[in-house]
Amino acid sequence: MGGTHVNPWLLAAIVTAVVIAVVIRRIIGEPVSVRDLFAAPVILIVIGTVSLAKKTDLTGTDLIWVIAGTVLGAALGALRGATIRLVDKGGFLWQRYDGRTFLTLVGTLAVAAGFNALAVAMGMHEEARPLQLSIGASFLGESLVVGGRGLASGIPFAPARTR
Repeated sequence: MGGTHVNPWLLAAIVTAVVIAVVIRRIIGEPVSVRDLFAAPVILIVIGTVSLAKKTDLTGTDLIWVIAGTVLGAALGALRGATIRLVDKGGFLWQRYDGRTFLTLVGTLAVAAGFNALAVAMGMHEEARPLQLSIGASFLGESLVVGGRGLASGIPFAPARTR
């Protein structure tokens, strides 16, 4: 008997909800805690990696392009992370997306789309790239840069929120 299978539409809805929630919180502005920086990227990377591991028809070409795309996604996320506004609010580090962040986002989405088109043209199967892995890698790159900038600022990170 096979393992459990998650409905792809349900998974897409969950991933979309996570991404929208993160972006909305960062538009409004939110305290920077280590947990909040890394929870969403790690969850998305795990989902994407598990999804990738379940694919039985991957080729070496697919894996090379997926790895390159993941590295590119992290680099583009890092670029976006460099544009996020960091401030001291109430004695803790806060982050907020601003206009530069969204301009960078548009540019990085164009680069990622071009990369994906090139990968498919060069032999990668289009269905071989888990979107969750790409999004997670992008958020991880962003979080690493924001975390590094936060440490360099000397402003204390916010304590993790209890939910």
